[in-house]
Amino acid sequence: MTVPAFTDVGDVVHRFDGHDHLLDEGTAAAIFLATTLGRPLLLEGEPGVGKTSAAKTLAKVLNSPLVRLQCYEGLTAAEALYDWNYQRQLLAIRLAEARGAGIAEADLYTEDYLIDRPILQCVRYRGDTPPVLLIDEIDRADDEFEALLLEFLGEASVTVPELGTFTAPRPPIAVLTSNRSRDLHDALRRRCLYHWIDYPDPARAAEIVRRTVPGATTALIGQTTQFVGAARSLDLDKQPGVAETIDWVAALVALRVTDLVGAHSRHALASLGALAKTPDDRDVLAEAFAEYSSP
Repeated sequence: MTVPAFTDVGDVVHRFDGHDHLLDEGTAAAIFLATTLGRPLLLEGEPGVGKTSAAKTLAKVLNSPLVRLQCYEGLTAAEALYDWNYQRQLLAIRLAEARGAGIAEADLYTEDYLIDRPILQCVRYRGDTPPVLLIDEIDRADDEFEALLLEFLGEASVTVPELGTFTAPRPPIAVLTSNRSRDLHDALRRRCLYHWIDYPDPARAAEIVRRTVPGATTALIGQTTQFVGAARSLDLDKQPGVAETIDWVAALVALRVTDLVGAHSRHALASLGALAKTPDDRDVLAEAFAEYSSP
């Protein structure tokens, strides 16, 4: 009998908190249900809200190996599911020819020549705890790659035509992330539990920054999270997330800034490159910051 990874939603929050990762109740509930029901979990949200870090922390909490598959346009089965060791196959052919013997095609497509890529690696994993498979930014991959995932997401298995179907004895914990740069197909969504991660409220954002950048003053943390929260209402190309807030506060601490207003505002203005990701955004944020920091 498989022992559940977590006893309840509160246990998820508590154990993530032990790794300095603050979860909201909704995300904790999604993780609890995914691990308890053995279903893949699709996390969507704006960039920088903590989707990837949630999967990474989950692996730490469960003391499970983390296998990460970073998606990109043109990703293929040979890079994500499995491939064949063509060099070893060629060597086997040459050795057979040198001995004056032939070699059948079936002899070249055995497990001896099979290369496990991340997904098949997780399916064939035989450790004490199932691995956490992070399929990161699935929206950056092609439609064809989504189709390749359906068998794995639905049945925790991968079919290699030459060898048959490999099925995981215990399904890996699959976490897919998406920034919604494109719409995902219904077939993929139906195979996953779903959760949208929103920007944290100011109090939780401040606590996240406090734990991540321990050298920041209370005043600086309060001011930066307040400014970033207000900045999301501006006409920006890329809204700053929690990750950008952390980068900005870390930059401010490195510049020995303890307060956004007064004498330190000049240094704070120079650090906006950690928060803005385009020239236009920097100009907009600089203007907003000038108004915020003026007496």
